[in-house]
Amino acid sequence: MKKYKITSQAMEKKQKTEQYDVIIIGGGPIGLTCAIRAKKAGLKYVVLEKGVLVNSLFNYPVNMTFFSSSERLEIGGVPFVSNNVKPKRSEALEYYRRIVTSFDLNIHLFEKVLEVKRSGNIFKIKTSKNNYKTLNVIMAMGFYDIPYLLNVKGEDLPKVKHYYDDPHFYAFQNVLVVGAANSAIDAALETWRKGATVTMVIRGDKISDRVKYWVKPDIDNRIKEGSIKAYFNSHIKEIREHEVDIQTPEGIVTIKNDWVLAMTGYKPNLEFLRKAGIKISEDEVCKPDYSEKNYETNVKGIYLAGVICGGMNTHRLFIENSRIHAEKIIKDIVAKRKKSQD
Repeated sequence: MKKYKITSQAMEKKQKTEQYDVIIIGGGPIGLTCAIRAKKAGLKYVVLEKGVLVNSLFNYPVNMTFFSSSERLEIGGVPFVSNNVKPKRSEALEYYRRIVTSFDLNIHLFEKVLEVKRSGNIFKIKTSKNNYKTLNVIMAMGFYDIPYLLNVKGEDLPKVKHYYDDPHFYAFQNVLVVGAANSAIDAALETWRKGATVTMVIRGDKISDRVKYWVKPDIDNRIKEGSIKAYFNSHIKEIREHEVDIQTPEGIVTIKNDWVLAMTGYKPNLEFLRKAGIKISEDEVCKPDYSEKNYETNVKGIYLAGVICGGMNTHRLFIENSRIHAEKIIKDIVAKRKKSQD
């Protein structure tokens, strides 16, 4: 069986003076799509991923079901066969692992990119393990790394989590879930079904309209019958070791608590883009400056692919409508290389 390429110590030493046509930052589905296109085009490339393969998907809840059907998650023309119309996290992890082995992609895992700096007509990239040179950079990092904080006293306690994993961990515990979108709803329902006493704190007056349509009636009914207590138009005032204060329209309510799951959403690492010289709009969207034609930024040679293109608007781009980014980017890089060789 083929395995993804992990460089040996000797090879890494050699690569310090080796130059690539393109370096792809991010080993998620769109980063892998870019790698497939680069390999098919005969470009010398490498994917640098700070965590595990498809790191964002790996950090999804263990029982997570995608909103998209399996065919909309396919890349590289490889069919995604699922047991259900909408695949689960485990199926997606296996599918993208097989993508890497099928195409024998060159990917370095657990190697975080620390700096992207232009030097003449090339880019120097410094990582947690090595240094690289490349003519082009594709940033396909997603947005799942930086959670929105509650900014309340006690948020730094170990019992506060911004990522939800396995519901069994919270069995028979007092769990407070913050948020009203898909992650929060999944966490509330799954932990409740494992025997947790679940309370929800929601800033607005209703469950988000973006909640998966087959899940929304479930959470609505659990709240209506009182199985899950929900405080609407409310927010957390303070978190303590065994209690939480909730600011409600009727005043402060104090409840017993073992765990706080702050499912408040995530944002892209825009500061990383700024440090690379990419301009960011000054409005609330914080949209990076790039061309819709080829996804090249104002820094010539640096391209953006995937959800990072939307800035803070992380709900506009998904795997299914970002796959085209890879095609346009690699086509542009190949055209530039051909022009320079003529």
